[in-house]
Amino acid sequence: MKIRDILAEDKPTLSFEVFPPKTEDAYETVEKAAKEIAGLKPSFMSVTYGAGGGTSDYTVGIASDLQRKYGVTPLAHLTCVSSTREKVAQVLAELKKENIENILALRGDIPEDKGMPKAYHYASELIREIKRSGDFCIGAACYPEGHVESANKAADMDYLKQKVEAGCDFVTTQMFFDNSILYSYLYRIREKGITVPVIAGIMPVTNARQIKRITKMSGTYLPSRFMSIVDKFGDNPNAMKQAGIAYATDQIIDLIANGVKGIHVYSMNKPDVAMKIKENLSEIL
Repeated sequence: MKIRDILAEDKPTLSFEVFPPKTEDAYETVEKAAKEIAGLKPSFMSVTYGAGGGTSDYTVGIASDLQRKYGVTPLAHLTCVSSTREKVAQVLAELKKENIENILALRGDIPEDKGMPKAYHYASELIREIKRSGDFCIGAACYPEGHVESANKAADMDYLKQKVEAGCDFVTTQMFFDNSILYSYLYRIREKGITVPVIAGIMPVTNARQIKRITKMSGTYLPSRFMSIVDKFGDNPNAMKQAGIAYATDQIIDLIANGVKGIHVYSMNKPDVAMKIKENLSEIL
């Protein structure tokens, strides 16, 4: 099923992300986690992609298993900045062969190795290529706080508009921890004429080490209410996990109450975290 059709239904959606193993010997562990999360019957599940080999080799396999074995609609990530056009064409052919209809088209991180191929510079270029390659439903990323590499939020909005004009059907946000940031962003993009569905990306922070990675990777604003939780419970793993899940649940409830229907949880291959969030929302969904 195409995700644009799932999002068109008049009810909230809850989806989860899984990421493939970095090495073959870890495949079984990831496969088990994906199976357990699929057992929660989410609206769909996304499978990340590591450019330049490695995890990218497993993306199609895991996405195919989700659909064929577990009956869950998969969303396969595809990044382009480190890929050749031949590699992208190969992956698209594999996805088509496995009847995977949904792709999240991403630029990806620019490699430090200057010798890497530069067939693509922007996600919009990849979106156009996917559009030409078949009847895929295409998603893209958006950044309520602005992409860390964008000159300013206006420029970031222009890039988003280019993705939509290139043919993307929906967008998923980078993680955020203050819902007011998303509400302001939604107002601004609608004013810009961007009307595709926006799925809110929520990250349950279950250990204090995640905070350093989050801020280094994305520069995400961490509100004082959130930081108070980390300061209080960061040294107690069980308490931090419970508090992190509660904070994410509170965000999701507020989003749904304010009309945001699409919720995507960056569940970090943790079935117990996904299950707890689903349980917390059982009557709301």
